[in-house]
Amino acid sequence: MKLPVHLNALRAFEASARHQSFAGAAAELHVSAAAVGQLVRSLEDSLGLPLFHRSSSGRQRLLPSAAAVQALPDIRAGFERLAAGLTQLQQARQRPTLTVTCSPAFAAKWLLPRIERFQAAWPGTELRLDTSLKPADFVAQNIDLGIRYGSGHWPGLLAEPLLQEELFPVCAPRLLQNGDRLREPADLLREVLIHDHSMDGHADFPDWPRWLREVAGLRVAAELRGLLHINNSAAVLQAASEGQGVALARSVMAREDLAAGRLQRLFPALRWASPLAYHVVYREAGRELPQLQAFRDWLFTEAASERGTEPEPAAATMAP
Repeated sequence: MKLPVHLNALRAFEASARHQSFAGAAAELHVSAAAVGQLVRSLEDSLGLPLFHRSSSGRQRLLPSAAAVQALPDIRAGFERLAAGLTQLQQARQRPTLTVTCSPAFAAKWLLPRIERFQAAWPGTELRLDTSLKPADFVAQNIDLGIRYGSGHWPGLLAEPLLQEELFPVCAPRLLQNGDRLREPADLLREVLIHDHSMDGHADFPDWPRWLREVAGLRVAAELRGLLHINNSAAVLQAASEGQGVALARSVMAREDLAAGRLQRLFPALRWASPLAYHVVYREAGRELPQLQAFRDWLFTEAASERGTEPEPAAATMAP
């Protein structure tokens, strides 16, 4: 299908709608405001309908017309796909690069101890790991794939469940040298409880008060006094292994520490599955990249190996 106007006019229109001004679009596109206005007018002339009207109150702004508002999501998605296609062309003669984002704790406790196996299987792929507690902007930061912890709904991203987990109390073995210290859950109320603060903004993130009430059956206040708050899941386990208190561990994070004897699980008969899980996430526009598909498949193989089963990833779902 032949486009009615040059792509530059569409780019000027999209940027003007996002900034609600020709001047803002001009600064982004490194041209003059007059040039942006001329490109938008050429698009309006080609289509035979107005794309903007100016607000009549307060600071004067460009407001997209009803037709423009309806068309903008498809135009933006088209630019994303064009950018993804151009990236593939640019990489055709280069070493394939894959940029992956995840939390620092997940990288330290799960991904990095295994990453050598991916590099051995795909020695020609350059892997770039971006670790941050804040969700990355996949478009702005050119992220290919991420591992995120949550309910599985992130706007604009396909999400596949990777790892489910349990939550349970853990402590350093030396805290148990006195056999009377932690014999039953009520004994926890006399201990320093280390709280994972990394996901407190998520309403469904399990915490100590919920575990004590819903799993241990204890009557406790909604907020406990004397908690040690740490905003990194790996640091929570480190503090517990050093004997600084009892942590509510996430099984995915604590697996290696438990196996090495640095931590010991308390009250193993009390089981609590987390309502949240780890997901593999990526944009629809980049899902066909060979290096992305290879890394995704490797992640599911590693997760299945941990569970002792064959990989059976669920179908990807796109958040609305």
